[in-house]
Amino acid sequence: MVDSLSDHYYPAHELESGEELLYLRDGQSPVILSKLRRGHWVVQASIDLHGLIADEARVYVADFIASCKKRNIRCVRIVHGKGLGSRNREPVLKHKLRSWLMQKDEVLAYAQAKPNDGGGGAVIVLLKA
Repeated sequence: MVDSLSDHYYPAHELESGEELLYLRDGQSPVILSKLRRGHWVVQASIDLHGLIADEARVYVADFIASCKKRNIRCVRIVHGKGLGSRNREPVLKHKLRSWLMQKDEVLAYAQAKPNDGGGGAVIVLLKA
């Protein structure tokens, strides 16, 4: 499962606007993304990737999503950080995370978290029911 997540996957239909992470799986209603951005679903589980290198984070994210699926958790938050502690102060995990999430069939949509949930350093993810 982890090996199937590539760091170099960027589909043409990604909805990213500037630095904000936005994604809606093909075939899903735009209403889903709108509701996700407004906080319609309650975050039921959360992980924090601070301090992890990319390979560790990839495994952690894959395991977390698999665990959430087994427990019927629908909405999660993944804190990836803003990259302030990384080389060149760039958000390495933020960019890799968007690619990993788009490759997971369980992911219907994701959006940047609201400021009180981590803002530009976190993403809210909606998983299949």
